[in-house]
Amino acid sequence: MNKEVPKSREGRMERWIHAVVILLMFPALAEATVRHYNFKVVMKNYTKLCSTKAIATVNGKFPGPTLHAREGDNVLVKVINNINYNVTIHWHGIRQLKTGWSDGPAYVAQCPIQPEQSYLYNFTIIGQRGTLFWHAHISWLRATLHGAIVILPKKGTPYPFPHPVKEKVIVLGEWWKADTEAVINQATQSGMPPNVSDSHIINGHTGPVRNCSISTQGTYTLHVEHNKTYLLRIINAAINDEVFFRIAGHKFTVVEVDASYTKPFTTDTIYIAPGQTTNALLKADQSPTGKYLIGMSSFMDAPVAVDNTTTYGLLRYKGGLANSRLVLTTMPPLNATQAQLNFTHALRSLNSRDYPAKVPLDIDHSLFFTMGVGVNPCPTCLNGSKLVGSINNVTFVMPTISLLQAHYYKIKGVFTDDFPGKPLTTFNYTTNFTGSLATVNGTKVYRLPFNATVQVVLQDTSLIAPESHPLHLHGFNFFVVGMGIGNYDDTKDPESFNLVDPVERNTIDVPTGGWTAIRFRADNPGVWFMHCHLEVHTSWGLKMAFLIENGDGPNESIVPPPKDLPKC
Repeated sequence: MNKEVPKSREGRMERWIHAVVILLMFPALAEATVRHYNFKVVMKNYTKLCSTKAIATVNGKFPGPTLHAREGDNVLVKVINNINYNVTIHWHGIRQLKTGWSDGPAYVAQCPIQPEQSYLYNFTIIGQRGTLFWHAHISWLRATLHGAIVILPKKGTPYPFPHPVKEKVIVLGEWWKADTEAVINQATQSGMPPNVSDSHIINGHTGPVRNCSISTQGTYTLHVEHNKTYLLRIINAAINDEVFFRIAGHKFTVVEVDASYTKPFTTDTIYIAPGQTTNALLKADQSPTGKYLIGMSSFMDAPVAVDNTTTYGLLRYKGGLANSRLVLTTMPPLNATQAQLNFTHALRSLNSRDYPAKVPLDIDHSLFFTMGVGVNPCPTCLNGSKLVGSINNVTFVMPTISLLQAHYYKIKGVFTDDFPGKPLTTFNYTTNFTGSLATVNGTKVYRLPFNATVQVVLQDTSLIAPESHPLHLHGFNFFVVGMGIGNYDDTKDPESFNLVDPVERNTIDVPTGGWTAIRFRADNPGVWFMHCHLEVHTSWGLKMAFLIENGDGPNESIVPPPKDLPKC
């Protein structure tokens, strides 16, 4: 439920001024609703896999509460930090037009909320509808600090697909028996990869556990009625796992990804990477006397793959008996590259009169980013070295104050704007590399003028090992105009670009040993993070930021920071 935040006179005045500014910028939002939420971050004990541990939660819930809004609504979320860790919350996929102070990534958009402090996130949902999610954006706290964002269309605006009888939120994640902060801290100190999770989870459930003598949450069950159609809002909130999702005997009709409508297509397998969301219609058209296995399994086609046990849930029909026949499903193999690519290539923007695909055709900035894992010296680490991630051989070093504050207040010495637009050294990116694995450490951003059109080709490399990378860009949606395996060819590959109805996303996989080309318009002034949504790679430095300059006048400029912006 929406909960009112306490309203001081000063707070009311700030919100009133913000509302007036938004309405002057976007008159069509005059009838928008202001939605208030209180997010209290607290520790709470949860028991899974026969053991109990305290985890960071919002309002004691895991997964956290769902944030409901409509397109055009102004959302105010007061986050109160009552744990012993610094906290930020990122509203993943929200465009944050001119509200970069509410984007959330620590030391990029804001300093973190310190223990016993609070911050009021204030943003308006403009031109978006569908499913997104929120999560912590500091260290590995997003392992348990996450929840869904459900954005309904404006009142009177129907879905561009058959209306479901009900909607179900399904949050996919991972569970460690150990404290995840201890997991990443140990990995950082050793310089080696962190331990993998002990289980996948579906809406907080690990599935059946044998020989468990203590009370534990068991199997997620999806209840349906025969011949009814349901909209599944599926979110991958996992830390490091790209996954497949199946329901035995049933097919999905995909209608939206990352809060952007798609041309509907039917599949029995959904592929979804960390940071991605998928809306799919499910017709409950099988025998109501059976119960049907729901499967969630890992995808990883890199040579360093580690398999996590497949997690299962159940779909049950209303009126079905407890001892009904169980219908099984076989999950794709761990390295089912073709299943991943089949799903990804089937995605197309709806590109209708009401929802056009506004793909930039003329490009002002054409960038080429290589990604991979390197090795840098580390005297205190286990082998005297540590694994690092990089983009164009730059391992990003987090600053000690936020990049947005440094940019807004013109504070020198925090970052440089010389992030390379292409690799300084070219090589055969997808074959065995024999050169130096060392990277350059730096806090570098790439500067773009307001409203510039941008193409970024994201190229995986074979440094140490090729691996798929789900790249997330804050503050923007982008169009995925091309994708391929091997080295990108800037002469031949653009000939096959889809510039008519490419899928629109905020997070996209760069395939293992391959490339992906994206396009966007830099129409949102501020500093915006781009990083791999595999948390292990983000922790290693596989990240960068775009600095978008102000345009002309106040409607194209960063607004002043709020008075309660956390201090470092």
